[in-house]
Amino acid sequence: MYGLIVLVLVESQPAARFPRPARLTRLLLTITFTCAAMGCIQSIACNKSRIKRENIVVSDLVATIDHCPTVIEENSPIVLRYKTPYFKASARISMPPISRNETWVVGWIQACTQMEFYNTYGDIGMSSWELPQLREGLVRAISDSDGVSYPWYGNTTETVTIIGPTSKPSRFTVSMNDNFYPSVTWAVPVSESNTPLLTNIKRDQSFTTWLVALNTTTKEKTLLHTIKWRMRVDIVVDPSLPLGSRARLVGRLHQEQPRVLTRMEPIPLNAMGRPNANDAQVLMWRPRRGPPLVVIPPK
Repeated sequence: MYGLIVLVLVESQPAARFPRPARLTRLLLTITFTCAAMGCIQSIACNKSRIKRENIVVSDLVATIDHCPTVIEENSPIVLRYKTPYFKASARISMPPISRNETWVVGWIQACTQMEFYNTYGDIGMSSWELPQLREGLVRAISDSDGVSYPWYGNTTETVTIIGPTSKPSRFTVSMNDNFYPSVTWAVPVSESNTPLLTNIKRDQSFTTWLVALNTTTKEKTLLHTIKWRMRVDIVVDPSLPLGSRARLVGRLHQEQPRVLTRMEPIPLNAMGRPNANDAQVLMWRPRRGPPLVVIPPK
């Protein structure tokens, strides 16, 4: 502990109504300002050791969607399957030395921000995968984590962990990919009949993907880049045709390429934790007549 002592001399004259020789009264005022020296030193050390955004170097940032059409598979008499092209993102990172006993994780966080996924069965009705909270505007995004590695999209190539202290910069690459490969029943999902009645599949889904450096010790989060991307699928089906020739793509054959934003977009709280999109989604049956029915509830 260090103390700072200030001595102040105040000269005062006695009041005139007292008939006695003038004398000087010296008052010694001692004001002591005390500060915690270790705290001051710690504060300086914190500022010097803190990793700032401008010290994290991101190079070779790439975000693409494969330039190929969605592939339709008609191999099963029960379901139609389709496989979209892959969204891919990668970046090379150079992290400055970490001077303290802290752990940093650098990687990808992704959230679904919009989803329309309708499977139409003629004039009978349609099934739809829905995210109720997102659909009703209660949240702005739902985590698209793998369901284990929250808040990260995954924990293999998607993240790198650096444990401090380190004496030199850490250089590495983080990458991720995502696509759709679902199954849609030929028959009405709430019917016991196997008669193929599927006539259309329409899907339009949007995502935001963040490149993030997270100090897991202090919970400090540093946003490095924000990417927006969208995947759309439109398939028409003639259920009267033989299996293998019923479905075809309509509309655009290739996807719009992702956009790397020039500004940082904050991560909504719902994108950082449970539930993820797979657990939050619900399969609804919405008949042309009658009330909707929950086919598969959220987990």
